[in-house]
Amino acid sequence: MKKGLFMLAAISGFLAVALGAFAAHGLKAVTTPDLIKIFDVGVEYQFYHTFALIAVALAGHWVKSPLLNWAAWLFIIGIILFSGSLYLYALSGVKMLGLITPFGGFCFLVGWALLASSMWRHRSDDL
Repeated sequence: MKKGLFMLAAISGFLAVALGAFAAHGLKAVTTPDLIKIFDVGVEYQFYHTFALIAVALAGHWVKSPLLNWAAWLFIIGIILFSGSLYLYALSGVKMLGLITPFGGFCFLVGWALLASSMWRHRSDDL
């Protein structure tokens, strides 16, 4: 899980940089400044949760808990639902896509709670 998770985090980080550059340079001709801001929020949260994936992968070296695996999956699903829906909304202008975004946010929240819980339950202070 750790190697695969690091690889997914690296791919997510690469995509976040590429999408951020696209937002900064390519979206002006395609959409409005308000929708570009929405796209940027997607990039921002993708970055935050890319780093969360790295943290989970690192924690997995010391903490053996299925909660870490669940946290990783919820961060991945959250990136897809939250950031993905914002990207699609900004590119298409279809407001209904915004209905998906809170589900991604919920996945992020539960992922963070599971990460915290796995650390709380870990019996050693040496991480």
